[in-house]
Amino acid sequence: MSQVRVGIIGTGSISELHLNSYANNPNVIITAICDVNEARARQVATKYGANKIFTDYRELMADTDIDAVSICTWNNTHAPISIAALQAGKHVLVEKPLCRTVEEAFEIEKAVKESGKLLQVGFVRRYDNNVQMIREFIDNGEFGEIYYAKASSLRRLGNPGGWFSDIERSGGGPLIDIGVHVIDLCWYLMGRPKVKTISANTYKKLGNRSHIQHLSSYKSSDYNAAVNTVEDLANAIIRFENGASLVVDASFTLHAKKDESYIKLYGEKGGFEIEPAIAIVTEKNNTIINIEPQTDSLAGFNGDTAFQNEINHFIDCIVKGDKQISPVEDGVEIMKILCGIYESAAKGEEIQL
Repeated sequence: MSQVRVGIIGTGSISELHLNSYANNPNVIITAICDVNEARARQVATKYGANKIFTDYRELMADTDIDAVSICTWNNTHAPISIAALQAGKHVLVEKPLCRTVEEAFEIEKAVKESGKLLQVGFVRRYDNNVQMIREFIDNGEFGEIYYAKASSLRRLGNPGGWFSDIERSGGGPLIDIGVHVIDLCWYLMGRPKVKTISANTYKKLGNRSHIQHLSSYKSSDYNAAVNTVEDLANAIIRFENGASLVVDASFTLHAKKDESYIKLYGEKGGFEIEPAIAIVTEKNNTIINIEPQTDSLAGFNGDTAFQNEINHFIDCIVKGDKQISPVEDGVEIMKILCGIYESAAKGEEIQL
């Protein structure tokens, strides 16, 4: 297969990052666009040169001209659409989170194994140039054993409303929407250790805060301030079987001075930061040294480049058989962590996985 014919399911804001990246890949033909809103699907199809439009993903699955799909829809649809695509013999790139529950994750994993097709989970942070550079340092033993990580993704006013704040469609709030990125990235860079215990809290104190003036924030296309059934804030300490630990928190809304995001990992021989900028800390000649790597990449996360790398990797896995960076198995493990955090918070006690 020299060229991959791709269909995009869902035309929300995240789909544009997929579409732009597919358009830049010479091995891709953007063949079909699917959205329940036909006018929007037609508009996107015209922009990207797709010659097929669908309003029902099942009809897209029946089209044998399509080799692979990107799933950019609400979280509650990730499992049924992924499974339908795999059963139809198509490769799948599904946006994070993989789904809403561990049970759904196992069903998707089973469908992958039965179909023999690829499913790549959209853990886009793994594909950032800075992360891949740091990964080389890790693989070469520069930091030794990484035993502690801490990550934070806090918005002071950032509840998007709409489906993001409807737990039936989203599966959760900031934890499953933005916290998933930092949790996955830490877990990935720590070597994917098995989880032992989770102790967590969630809070629903502030709600949508649509009354706030003088500050703007992103709002979903189906924004409705009256609907808010997700948490404002989640925090957790995750202990791994190898003795390492991860402390994390994520919020949609919080009485904080400003938005804050950081990712820090610590090892026996050195440590490093991913956000707000790449930094390495080590020792030489009995002296602590702070290192600032010199690269062409942005200081923090470069979304456009990371998505391009992610899409290119997906296509290379299909065309060349490259080893997957974010396979379904990793999606399952992250769902165990996310659901474990919600379970611990609901019970008010530490749980074992």
